[in-house]
Amino acid sequence: MADLLERIEIETGPAPTASVVWLHGLGADGHDFEPVVPDLRLPSALRVRFVFPHAPRRPVTVNGGMVMRAWYDIRVAGGVRAPDLAGLQEAEGGIQALIRRERERGVAAGRIVLAGFSQGGAMALHTGLRYGERLAGLIGLSCSHPRAESLPAEASAVGRGLPVFVAHGRDDDMVPVARGRETRDTLTGLGYAVTWREYPIPHSVSGQEIDDISAWLQAVLRATA
Repeated sequence: MADLLERIEIETGPAPTASVVWLHGLGADGHDFEPVVPDLRLPSALRVRFVFPHAPRRPVTVNGGMVMRAWYDIRVAGGVRAPDLAGLQEAEGGIQALIRRERERGVAAGRIVLAGFSQGGAMALHTGLRYGERLAGLIGLSCSHPRAESLPAEASAVGRGLPVFVAHGRDDDMVPVARGRETRDTLTGLGYAVTWREYPIPHSVSGQEIDDISAWLQAVLRATA
């Protein structure tokens, strides 16, 4: 398993029966969301393993070629930002490998949640909606789907109707809330069970948002127990 992404793991109880793979945003790392585990205040009976992988380091065009942890490069063409497709596919493969590892550790696919913030949220949606097994659900925070136009043709049939928690700050000046709303509308139109939340915050996560994620996560994991 040496080819797996470097990661941090936190377990809320012995012999976890559920997993949450949580992807950080551009320029951050897996430590960024470590504090969310106690803040979620999950019942110990749920026994969840949280996996926080580190994205590889790479030059990011939109940031002047600066090398940082990024799931994929973001390029600009005609004033429009676009993901590097090769990098997107590489990241998808790395995340799929982490999901398969949880399966090999005895966690059913239907007990695995894929979550992420900003670029990590984009990857969670991109990967989870195309994954060949039905997961428990997806969480996309302060993000938009990186390739929404291809989703109708590429979405996994087994994942139709999947629960998806999508949330955004109304004062986000990095990923405008309008893009989050577009993602919400796209997913709703394709039949996913979307839970949408907006908060009076910038490009960040609030305490109320963590509470809402906790309630959603507990409901999803109890429904798949």
